[in-house]
Amino acid sequence: MNRVMSDLASVRKRFTSLQGDFTFFDAPGGSQVPDEVGDAMARCLREASANLGAPYETSLRVKAILESAEAKAARFLGCEPHEIVFGTNMTSLDFSLSRTAGRGFQAGDEILVSSLDHDGGVAPWLELAHDKDLVVKHVELNDDTTLDMDDLQSKLSDRTRVVASAWASNAIGTIVDARRVCELAHSVGALAWIDAVHYAAHEPIDVRAIDADVLICSPYKFCGPHLGIAYGRAGVLESWRPYKARPAATSPVGRSFETGTQPYELLAGLNATFDYLADIGGFDAIVPYERELGERFVSSLPDSVKIYGLPGMEGRVPTFLVNVDGVPAGQVASHLADKKIGVWAHDSWYSLNLYERFGYGSDGAVRIGFIHYNTAEEVDRLVAELGNAATP
Repeated sequence: MNRVMSDLASVRKRFTSLQGDFTFFDAPGGSQVPDEVGDAMARCLREASANLGAPYETSLRVKAILESAEAKAARFLGCEPHEIVFGTNMTSLDFSLSRTAGRGFQAGDEILVSSLDHDGGVAPWLELAHDKDLVVKHVELNDDTTLDMDDLQSKLSDRTRVVASAWASNAIGTIVDARRVCELAHSVGALAWIDAVHYAAHEPIDVRAIDADVLICSPYKFCGPHLGIAYGRAGVLESWRPYKARPAATSPVGRSFETGTQPYELLAGLNATFDYLADIGGFDAIVPYERELGERFVSSLPDSVKIYGLPGMEGRVPTFLVNVDGVPAGQVASHLADKKIGVWAHDSWYSLNLYERFGYGSDGAVRIGFIHYNTAEEVDRLVAELGNAATP
Protein backbone atom coordinates (compact mmCIF):
# COMPACT_ATOMS: atom_id res chain seq x y z
CA MET A 1 0.00 0.00 0.00
CA ASN A 2 1.15 3.58 -0.69
CA ARG A 3 3.22 4.83 2.24
CA VAL A 4 1.34 8.12 2.61
CA MET A 5 -2.07 6.45 2.48
CA SER A 6 -1.13 3.61 4.82
CA ASP A 7 0.24 5.98 7.46
CA LEU A 8 -1.88 9.06 6.78
CA ALA A 9 -3.07 9.37 10.38
CA SER A 10 0.54 9.65 11.55
CA VAL A 11 1.30 12.18 8.82
CA ARG A 12 -1.64 14.35 9.86
CA LYS A 13 -0.65 14.22 13.53
CA ARG A 14 2.43 16.21 12.61
CA PHE A 15 0.20 19.23 11.82
CA THR A 16 -1.51 21.09 14.67
CA SER A 17 -3.67 22.81 12.04
CA LEU A 18 -5.16 19.47 10.97
CA GLN A 19 -6.28 18.39 14.42
CA GLY A 20 -9.58 20.29 14.35
CA ASP A 21 -12.67 19.64 12.27
CA PHE A 22 -11.83 22.09 9.47
CA THR A 23 -10.80 20.68 6.08
CA PHE A 24 -8.28 22.55 3.92
CA PHE A 25 -8.56 22.31 0.15
CA ASP A 26 -6.72 25.60 -0.37
CA ALA A 27 -3.17 24.27 -0.81
CA PRO A 28 -2.74 26.06 -4.18
CA GLY A 29 -2.78 29.29 -2.18
CA GLY A 30 -0.48 27.93 0.52
CA SER A 31 -0.26 24.56 2.23
CA GLN A 32 -0.49 23.75 5.91
CA VAL A 33 2.84 23.44 7.72
CA PRO A 34 3.96 20.57 9.98
CA ASP A 35 4.87 21.50 13.52
CA GLU A 36 8.49 20.44 13.08
CA VAL A 37 8.99 23.24 10.56
CA GLY A 38 7.79 25.88 13.01
CA ASP A 39 9.86 24.26 15.76
CA ALA A 40 13.00 24.51 13.63
CA MET A 41 12.33 28.18 12.94
CA ALA A 42 11.81 28.92 16.63
CA ARG A 43 14.94 26.98 17.58
CA CYS A 44 16.98 29.02 15.10
CA LEU A 45 15.74 32.26 16.62
CA ARG A 46 16.59 31.01 20.11
CA GLU A 47 19.96 29.43 19.32
CA ALA A 48 21.29 30.97 16.12
CA SER A 49 20.44 34.65 16.08
CA ALA A 50 23.54 35.87 14.27
CA ASN A 51 24.96 36.54 10.83
CA LEU A 52 27.64 34.95 8.69
CA GLY A 53 31.33 35.59 9.15
CA ALA A 54 31.84 35.74 12.92
CA PRO A 55 34.08 33.20 14.72
CA TYR A 56 31.63 32.39 17.54
CA GLU A 57 29.08 29.62 17.92
CA THR A 58 25.84 31.27 16.85
CA SER A 59 27.42 32.50 13.63
CA LEU A 60 28.75 29.01 12.93
CA ARG A 61 25.22 27.65 13.44
CA VAL A 62 23.85 30.12 10.91
CA LYS A 63 26.52 29.04 8.45
CA ALA A 64 25.52 25.41 8.93
CA ILE A 65 21.83 26.24 8.41
CA LEU A 66 22.54 28.09 5.16
CA GLU A 67 24.85 25.42 3.77
CA SER A 68 22.36 22.71 4.66
CA ALA A 69 19.54 24.63 2.98
CA GLU A 70 21.59 25.05 -0.19
CA ALA A 71 22.47 21.37 -0.26
CA LYS A 72 18.91 20.17 0.38
CA ALA A 73 17.39 22.61 -2.10
CA ALA A 74 19.90 21.41 -4.68
CA ARG A 75 18.89 17.79 -4.12
CA PHE A 76 15.23 18.78 -4.37
CA LEU A 77 15.79 20.49 -7.74
CA GLY A 78 18.50 18.22 -9.15
CA CYS A 79 21.35 20.74 -9.30
CA GLU A 80 24.44 21.79 -7.34
CA PRO A 81 24.37 23.84 -4.11
CA HIS A 82 26.24 26.76 -5.70
CA GLU A 83 23.43 27.09 -8.26
CA ILE A 84 20.82 27.87 -5.57
CA VAL A 85 19.57 31.41 -4.92
CA PHE A 86 17.23 32.22 -2.04
CA GLY A 87 14.85 35.16 -2.01
CA THR A 88 11.78 36.61 -0.35
CA ASN A 89 9.36 34.83 -2.69
CA MET A 90 9.10 33.69 -6.30
CA THR A 91 7.82 37.02 -7.59
CA SER A 92 10.63 39.00 -5.97
CA LEU A 93 13.21 36.58 -7.34
CA ASP A 94 11.65 36.79 -10.78
CA PHE A 95 11.78 40.59 -10.77
CA SER A 96 15.37 40.58 -9.50
CA LEU A 97 16.74 37.89 -11.79
CA SER A 98 14.88 39.12 -14.87
CA ARG A 99 16.41 42.57 -14.35
CA THR A 100 19.82 40.96 -14.02
CA ALA A 101 19.36 38.85 -17.14
CA GLY A 102 18.07 41.85 -19.06
CA ARG A 103 21.08 44.12 -18.50
CA GLY A 104 22.38 43.28 -21.95
CA PHE A 105 19.07 43.13 -23.83
CA GLN A 106 18.54 45.62 -26.63
CA ALA A 107 15.44 47.46 -27.86
CA GLY A 108 13.39 45.10 -30.02
CA ASP A 109 14.58 41.93 -28.29
CA GLU A 110 11.75 39.50 -27.60
CA ILE A 111 10.50 37.51 -24.61
CA LEU A 112 7.91 34.74 -24.87
CA VAL A 113 5.59 33.96 -21.96
CA SER A 114 2.86 31.35 -21.60
CA SER A 115 -0.85 32.10 -21.58
CA LEU A 116 -1.10 29.68 -18.61
CA ASP A 117 1.27 31.76 -16.49
CA HIS A 118 0.65 33.34 -13.13
CA ASP A 119 1.33 37.06 -13.49
CA GLY A 120 4.30 36.69 -11.13
CA GLY A 121 6.00 35.08 -14.12
CA VAL A 122 4.75 37.63 -16.64
CA ALA A 123 4.79 41.06 -14.99
CA PRO A 124 8.59 41.10 -14.45
CA TRP A 125 9.08 40.73 -18.21
CA LEU A 126 6.41 43.31 -19.03
CA GLU A 127 8.09 45.83 -16.73
CA LEU A 128 11.52 45.07 -18.19
CA ALA A 129 10.05 45.43 -21.67
CA HIS A 130 8.55 48.79 -20.72
CA ASP A 131 11.90 50.08 -19.49
CA LYS A 132 14.04 48.71 -22.32
CA ASP A 133 11.62 48.79 -25.27
CA LEU A 134 11.46 45.00 -25.54
CA VAL A 135 8.66 42.92 -27.06
CA VAL A 136 6.67 40.40 -24.98
CA LYS A 137 4.65 37.79 -26.83
CA HIS A 138 2.16 35.33 -25.33
CA VAL A 139 2.24 31.71 -26.44
CA GLU A 140 -1.30 30.50 -27.04
CA LEU A 141 -3.08 27.40 -25.72
CA ASN A 142 -4.67 24.45 -27.42
CA ASP A 143 -8.40 23.99 -26.91
CA ASP A 144 -7.73 21.56 -24.04
CA THR A 145 -5.59 24.26 -22.25
CA THR A 146 -2.26 22.55 -22.96
CA LEU A 147 0.47 24.85 -24.26
CA ASP A 148 0.49 25.17 -28.05
CA MET A 149 4.04 24.13 -28.90
CA ASP A 150 3.52 24.92 -32.58
CA ASP A 151 2.58 28.48 -31.67
CA LEU A 152 5.66 28.70 -29.42
CA GLN A 153 7.88 27.50 -32.24
CA SER A 154 6.31 29.92 -34.74
CA LYS A 155 7.01 32.87 -32.43
CA LEU A 156 10.68 32.10 -31.90
CA SER A 157 13.17 34.27 -33.77
CA ASP A 158 16.77 35.37 -33.64
CA ARG A 159 15.58 38.22 -31.39
CA THR A 160 14.11 35.85 -28.74
CA ARG A 161 16.09 36.22 -25.55
CA VAL A 162 13.90 34.36 -23.02
CA VAL A 163 11.15 31.75 -23.15
CA ALA A 164 9.35 31.83 -19.79
CA SER A 165 6.71 29.27 -18.89
CA ALA A 166 4.93 27.85 -15.89
CA TRP A 167 5.43 24.10 -15.49
CA ALA A 168 1.90 23.75 -14.12
CA SER A 169 -0.99 26.20 -13.98
CA ASN A 170 -1.78 27.50 -10.51
CA ALA A 171 -5.39 28.06 -11.62
CA ILE A 172 -6.45 24.97 -13.56
CA GLY A 173 -3.64 22.48 -12.88
CA THR A 174 -2.59 21.86 -16.50
CA ILE A 175 0.99 20.59 -16.82
CA VAL A 176 3.34 21.93 -19.50
CA ASP A 177 6.01 19.85 -21.24
CA ALA A 178 8.85 21.82 -19.69
CA ARG A 179 11.54 19.78 -21.43
CA ARG A 180 10.08 20.70 -24.83
CA VAL A 181 9.83 24.38 -23.84
CA CYS A 182 13.50 24.41 -22.87
CA GLU A 183 14.50 22.60 -26.05
CA LEU A 184 12.68 25.13 -28.23
CA ALA A 185 14.15 28.06 -26.30
CA HIS A 186 17.66 26.74 -26.77
CA SER A 187 17.07 26.16 -30.49
CA VAL A 188 17.35 29.95 -30.97
CA GLY A 189 19.86 30.56 -28.19
CA ALA A 190 17.28 31.90 -25.71
CA LEU A 191 17.17 31.33 -21.98
CA ALA A 192 14.70 28.69 -20.77
CA TRP A 193 13.01 30.15 -17.67
CA ILE A 194 10.62 27.87 -15.74
CA ASP A 195 8.11 28.82 -13.03
CA ALA A 196 7.75 25.64 -10.98
CA VAL A 197 5.91 27.18 -8.04
CA HIS A 198 2.78 25.11 -8.49
CA TYR A 199 4.44 22.04 -10.00
CA ALA A 200 6.95 21.62 -7.15
CA ALA A 201 4.27 20.71 -4.62
CA HIS A 202 3.06 17.72 -6.61
CA GLU A 203 5.79 16.30 -8.85
CA PRO A 204 9.55 15.71 -8.58
CA ILE A 205 11.87 18.20 -10.29
CA ASP A 206 15.11 17.56 -12.16
CA VAL A 207 16.42 20.75 -13.75
CA ARG A 208 19.09 18.83 -15.64
CA ALA A 209 16.51 16.52 -17.19
CA ILE A 210 14.45 19.40 -18.58
CA ASP A 211 17.60 21.46 -19.31
CA ALA A 212 16.31 24.67 -17.74
CA ASP A 213 18.53 27.72 -17.35
CA VAL A 214 16.49 29.24 -14.52
CA LEU A 215 13.77 27.63 -12.40
CA ILE A 216 11.94 29.19 -9.47
CA CYS A 217 9.68 27.66 -6.82
CA SER A 218 8.24 28.49 -3.39
CA PRO A 219 8.27 26.21 -0.31
CA TYR A 220 4.98 27.58 1.06
CA LYS A 221 3.31 25.40 -1.58
CA PHE A 222 4.88 22.19 -0.22
CA CYS A 223 4.51 22.52 3.55
CA GLY A 224 7.35 24.97 4.09
CA PRO A 225 7.89 28.62 5.02
CA HIS A 226 7.36 31.65 2.80
CA LEU A 227 10.51 31.83 0.69
CA GLY A 228 11.58 31.82 -2.92
CA ILE A 229 14.09 29.30 -4.25
CA ALA A 230 15.75 29.74 -7.63
CA TYR A 231 18.03 27.48 -9.58
CA GLY A 232 20.34 29.17 -12.04
CA ARG A 233 22.62 27.21 -14.34
CA ALA A 234 26.15 27.95 -13.13
CA GLY A 235 27.37 29.10 -16.54
CA VAL A 236 24.43 31.48 -16.82
CA LEU A 237 24.87 32.92 -13.33
CA GLU A 238 28.58 33.40 -13.92
CA SER A 239 27.82 35.40 -17.06
CA TRP A 240 25.58 37.89 -15.25
CA ARG A 241 26.55 40.97 -13.25
CA PRO A 242 24.38 40.87 -10.11
CA TYR A 243 22.67 43.74 -8.34
CA LYS A 244 24.34 43.58 -4.94
CA ALA A 245 26.12 45.49 -2.21
CA ARG A 246 29.78 45.63 -3.23
CA PRO A 247 31.41 43.95 -0.21
CA ALA A 248 28.92 41.04 -0.24
CA ALA A 249 30.10 37.54 -1.04
CA THR A 250 30.48 36.49 -4.68
CA SER A 251 31.20 32.85 -3.92
CA PRO A 252 29.50 30.44 -4.22
CA VAL A 253 28.03 32.04 -7.33
CA GLY A 254 24.38 31.66 -6.30
CA ARG A 255 24.88 33.87 -3.25
CA SER A 256 25.94 36.72 -5.53
CA PHE A 257 22.26 37.22 -6.37
CA GLU A 258 20.97 37.27 -2.77
CA THR A 259 20.47 40.83 -1.58
CA GLY A 260 21.03 41.54 2.09
CA THR A 261 20.92 39.29 5.13
CA GLN A 262 19.09 36.02 4.58
CA PRO A 263 16.16 34.96 6.82
CA TYR A 264 18.05 32.16 8.54
CA GLU A 265 15.08 31.13 10.64
CA LEU A 266 13.10 30.49 7.44
CA LEU A 267 16.01 28.52 6.00
CA ALA A 268 16.02 26.43 9.16
CA GLY A 269 12.33 25.79 8.56
CA LEU A 270 13.11 24.92 4.96
CA ASN A 271 15.60 22.29 6.09
CA ALA A 272 12.90 20.76 8.28
CA THR A 273 10.48 20.86 5.34
CA PHE A 274 12.79 18.82 3.13
CA ASP A 275 13.37 16.38 6.00
CA TYR A 276 9.61 16.00 6.47
CA LEU A 277 8.99 15.30 2.78
CA ALA A 278 11.75 12.70 2.73
CA ASP A 279 10.45 11.09 5.90
CA ILE A 280 6.97 10.49 4.49
CA GLY A 281 8.38 8.84 1.39
CA GLY A 282 8.98 11.79 -0.94
CA PHE A 283 7.29 12.07 -4.31
CA ASP A 284 7.37 8.31 -4.83
CA ALA A 285 4.65 8.21 -2.19
CA ILE A 286 3.05 11.60 -2.74
CA VAL A 287 2.36 11.47 -6.49
CA PRO A 288 0.26 8.28 -6.69
CA TYR A 289 -1.70 9.16 -3.57
CA GLU A 290 -2.58 12.67 -4.75
CA ARG A 291 -3.58 11.29 -8.13
CA GLU A 292 -5.95 8.88 -6.41
CA LEU A 293 -7.57 11.79 -4.60
CA GLY A 294 -7.93 13.71 -7.86
CA GLU A 295 -9.44 10.75 -9.67
CA ARG A 296 -11.87 10.15 -6.81
CA PHE A 297 -12.98 13.78 -7.01
CA VAL A 298 -13.42 13.88 -10.78
CA SER A 299 -15.27 10.57 -10.99
CA SER A 300 -17.84 11.48 -8.35
CA LEU A 301 -18.70 15.11 -9.21
CA PRO A 302 -22.37 15.86 -9.80
CA ASP A 303 -23.46 17.21 -13.19
CA SER A 304 -24.05 20.61 -11.62
CA VAL A 305 -20.28 21.17 -11.19
CA LYS A 306 -18.21 22.31 -14.17
CA ILE A 307 -14.44 21.76 -14.31
CA TYR A 308 -12.42 24.19 -16.43
CA GLY A 309 -9.61 22.76 -18.51
CA LEU A 310 -8.66 19.10 -18.68
CA PRO A 311 -11.54 16.81 -17.64
CA GLY A 312 -9.49 14.19 -15.75
CA MET A 313 -6.15 13.68 -14.05
CA GLU A 314 -4.21 13.03 -17.24
CA GLY A 315 -1.84 15.95 -17.86
CA ARG A 316 -2.59 17.85 -14.67
CA VAL A 317 -1.73 18.19 -11.00
CA PRO A 318 -4.62 17.81 -8.48
CA THR A 319 -5.78 21.42 -8.75
CA PHE A 320 -9.23 22.17 -10.12
CA LEU A 321 -11.05 25.33 -11.10
CA VAL A 322 -14.80 24.78 -10.91
CA ASN A 323 -18.15 26.49 -10.90
CA VAL A 324 -21.50 25.26 -9.66
CA ASP A 325 -24.33 25.87 -12.12
CA GLY A 326 -26.31 28.97 -11.26
CA VAL A 327 -24.41 29.73 -8.04
CA PRO A 328 -21.84 32.58 -7.80
CA ALA A 329 -18.37 31.36 -6.86
CA GLY A 330 -18.27 33.51 -3.73
CA GLN A 331 -21.50 31.96 -2.54
CA VAL A 332 -20.13 28.46 -3.12
CA ALA A 333 -16.97 29.28 -1.14
CA SER A 334 -19.08 30.74 1.69
CA HIS A 335 -21.31 27.67 1.74
CA LEU A 336 -18.29 25.41 2.00
CA ALA A 337 -16.74 27.59 4.70
CA ASP A 338 -19.97 27.25 6.69
CA LYS A 339 -19.48 23.50 6.40
CA LYS A 340 -15.87 23.89 7.59
CA ILE A 341 -14.30 23.32 4.20
CA GLY A 342 -11.72 25.85 3.01
CA VAL A 343 -11.58 26.92 -0.64
CA TRP A 344 -11.22 30.28 -2.36
CA ALA A 345 -13.27 32.14 -4.93
CA HIS A 346 -11.51 34.63 -7.19
CA ASP A 347 -11.77 36.16 -10.63
CA SER A 348 -8.44 35.78 -12.44
CA TRP A 349 -6.32 33.72 -10.01
CA TYR A 350 -3.50 36.01 -11.23
CA SER A 351 -3.50 34.10 -14.55
CA LEU A 352 -4.69 37.04 -16.59
CA ASN A 353 -4.51 35.54 -20.07
CA LEU A 354 -6.22 32.37 -18.90
CA TYR A 355 -8.92 34.50 -17.32
CA GLU A 356 -9.51 36.28 -20.61
CA ARG A 357 -9.80 32.92 -22.35
CA PHE A 358 -12.39 31.45 -19.99
CA GLY A 359 -14.11 34.67 -18.95
CA TYR A 360 -15.39 33.53 -15.57
CA GLY A 361 -17.18 36.84 -15.34
CA SER A 362 -18.07 38.83 -12.27
CA ASP A 363 -19.01 35.65 -10.41
CA GLY A 364 -15.46 34.27 -10.60
CA ALA A 365 -14.60 30.61 -10.06
CA VAL A 366 -13.75 28.30 -7.17
CA ARG A 367 -10.29 26.74 -6.91
CA ILE A 368 -9.89 23.40 -5.18
CA GLY A 369 -6.51 21.82 -4.53
CA PHE A 370 -5.59 18.48 -3.01
CA ILE A 371 -2.32 17.72 -1.31
CA HIS A 372 -0.93 14.65 0.39
CA TYR A 373 -2.40 15.34 3.84
CA ASN A 374 -5.98 15.35 2.52
CA THR A 375 -8.08 12.21 2.95
CA ALA A 376 -10.52 10.32 0.75
CA GLU A 377 -13.25 11.01 3.30
CA GLU A 378 -12.59 14.74 3.02
CA VAL A 379 -12.88 14.53 -0.76
CA ASP A 380 -16.21 12.72 -0.46
CA ARG A 381 -17.54 15.37 1.91
CA LEU A 382 -16.41 18.12 -0.45
CA VAL A 383 -18.21 16.50 -3.40
CA ALA A 384 -21.39 16.15 -1.35
CA GLU A 385 -21.32 19.80 -0.29
CA LEU A 386 -20.66 21.01 -3.83
CA GLY A 387 -23.83 19.15 -4.78
CA ASN A 388 -25.68 20.73 -1.88
CA ALA A 389 -24.51 24.19 -2.96
CA ALA A 390 -26.53 23.78 -6.15
CA THR A 391 -29.70 22.90 -4.24
CA PRO A 392 -32.17 25.83 -4.04
